[in-house]
Amino acid sequence: MSQDRFQDREGDGVSTAKDTLTVTDNRTGKQYEVEITDGTVRAMDFREIKVDEDDFGLMTYDPGFLNTASCRSSITYIDGERGILEYRGIPIEQLCEHSTYLEVAYLLIYGELPTRKQLDDWVYEITHHTYVHENIKDFMDGFRHDAHPMGMLLASVGALSTFYPGASNIRDENERHMAAVRLIAKMPTLAAFAYRHSLGLPYVYPDNELSYTGNFLSMLFKMAEPRYEVDPRLERALDVLFILHADHEQNCSTNAVRGVGSSLVDPYSAIAAGIAGLYGPLHGGANVQVLKMLRRIGSVENIPDYLESVKNGDERLMGFGHRVYKNYDPRARIIKSNVDEVLEAVGKTSPLLEIATELEKRALDDEYFTSRKLYPNVDFYSGLIYEALGIPTESSTVVFAIARTSGWIANWLEMLEDPEQRIARPRQIYTGPRNRDYVSIDQR
Repeated sequence: MSQDRFQDREGDGVSTAKDTLTVTDNRTGKQYEVEITDGTVRAMDFREIKVDEDDFGLMTYDPGFLNTASCRSSITYIDGERGILEYRGIPIEQLCEHSTYLEVAYLLIYGELPTRKQLDDWVYEITHHTYVHENIKDFMDGFRHDAHPMGMLLASVGALSTFYPGASNIRDENERHMAAVRLIAKMPTLAAFAYRHSLGLPYVYPDNELSYTGNFLSMLFKMAEPRYEVDPRLERALDVLFILHADHEQNCSTNAVRGVGSSLVDPYSAIAAGIAGLYGPLHGGANVQVLKMLRRIGSVENIPDYLESVKNGDERLMGFGHRVYKNYDPRARIIKSNVDEVLEAVGKTSPLLEIATELEKRALDDEYFTSRKLYPNVDFYSGLIYEALGIPTESSTVVFAIARTSGWIANWLEMLEDPEQRIARPRQIYTGPRNRDYVSIDQR
C-alpha cells in the first residue's frame, strides 16, 4: 500500500493528504490516516490496522451491502434523497418522453445516444435475432404446464450458452456485441414462449414487421388472426415501462450478474444469475406482492383499517419505500401517468387502481408514513399496467426481466473492462465452534 494512501501515524499528528480519515486504534494507541476518494474509503486499507504482525487485520462488516460500494460505474446515477434517476447522465423523464427502449438499451451499453445510422443498424440487428433455435421449443415443452414462467425463463436463458459456445470467448469484442444483441432480441421470445406454454397455447413466432414491444405483445396474445394489430397506446406504455426498468444501479440482480460474471463465465450464464435474483419476491416479484395486497384490501372502505394494521405491525405496505429512494420514486410518478391511458386503450376500469390511488393519497397524508420516508416506488403502479395489458400476475416479473436485460448487459460489459475487477469473494465472520474432535457414530 502506498504511503500517500494510508499511513501508520504512530500518534505524530502529521497529515499526508487533504481528504483523509484519521483512525485511532484504541487497542494499540496507533493512529492511521485513510484516504477518502469520491466519498469512500477502501475496505482493504483497514487490513493494515493490526494488533501485531500475526494479526489478520480489520475487516468491514456490512450484511446486505447497506453501505458498501462494490464497483465504480458510469451507467446509472441515483440521488435517493431528491428522487433523481439518470441513465448515462440523462434524466429518466427525458428518456421516457423522447426515446425508445432500444435506443435506451444502446445508450446503457455503449455510453452514448446512437446516431441515426447506429440506431437503425442496432434495431435491425435485434429485430433479426429474435428467433430462437427450434430445439428451444423442445426444451420448453419439457416443463410442466404449471411451471412458473420465471423458472422457465431462468433455465432457457442459461441454456442459450450451449447454443452459442463462442460466447465463452468474452475477450472477443464481436462475441460480446453479439451476446448483447442476442440476449435483448431473444428475451421477449423466451418470455412469450413461457407464457404460451403455461396456457397450453401454440408458440407464436416473432414478427419482424412489428416494433420491439409490439412484437412481444403479438407473441403473447396473437390467436388466429393473420396479423396481431397492436394498439399504439399499449405499445408505447410498455416501451415506457421497459425504459423505466432498464437499469437501477447495483440492485440485487445486477449485483448477481457482476458477481457471477466476475468468474469470467459466459454472458448467458451471468444474465441467468440476474434472472434468479429478480425471481425473488423482495426484488422483481415486489409488484406481485402489491397486487396481492390490493386484492386483500378489497375496497376503498377497507383502506383505513388496513393502514392501521400496518402501523400495528400486522400488515405490510407493499410498493412503498425503497432501499435507495427517500423521496417519491421518479419511476412511480411516470408509470402512474400511464395507467389511465392503458385502461382507456383496453376499454375497462380497474377496481384495484381506485384502491391504489386512494391508498397512496391516505398514506401520503399520514405523518406516520411520510416521517418514515415511505413513498410509492416503481412496483406500486407497474403491476396494475401489466394486469391491464392482460399479463398474468405470475408473468409480470418475466416482463421486468426483459427490460432489465439491457442494464445487466451494460454492467457485465463494464465489469469486464474494469482494471480493478477481481473475482467476487466476500469474507465472513466465523461464529461456529473450533478445535472439535471427530466422534465415532456409535458414541454419539
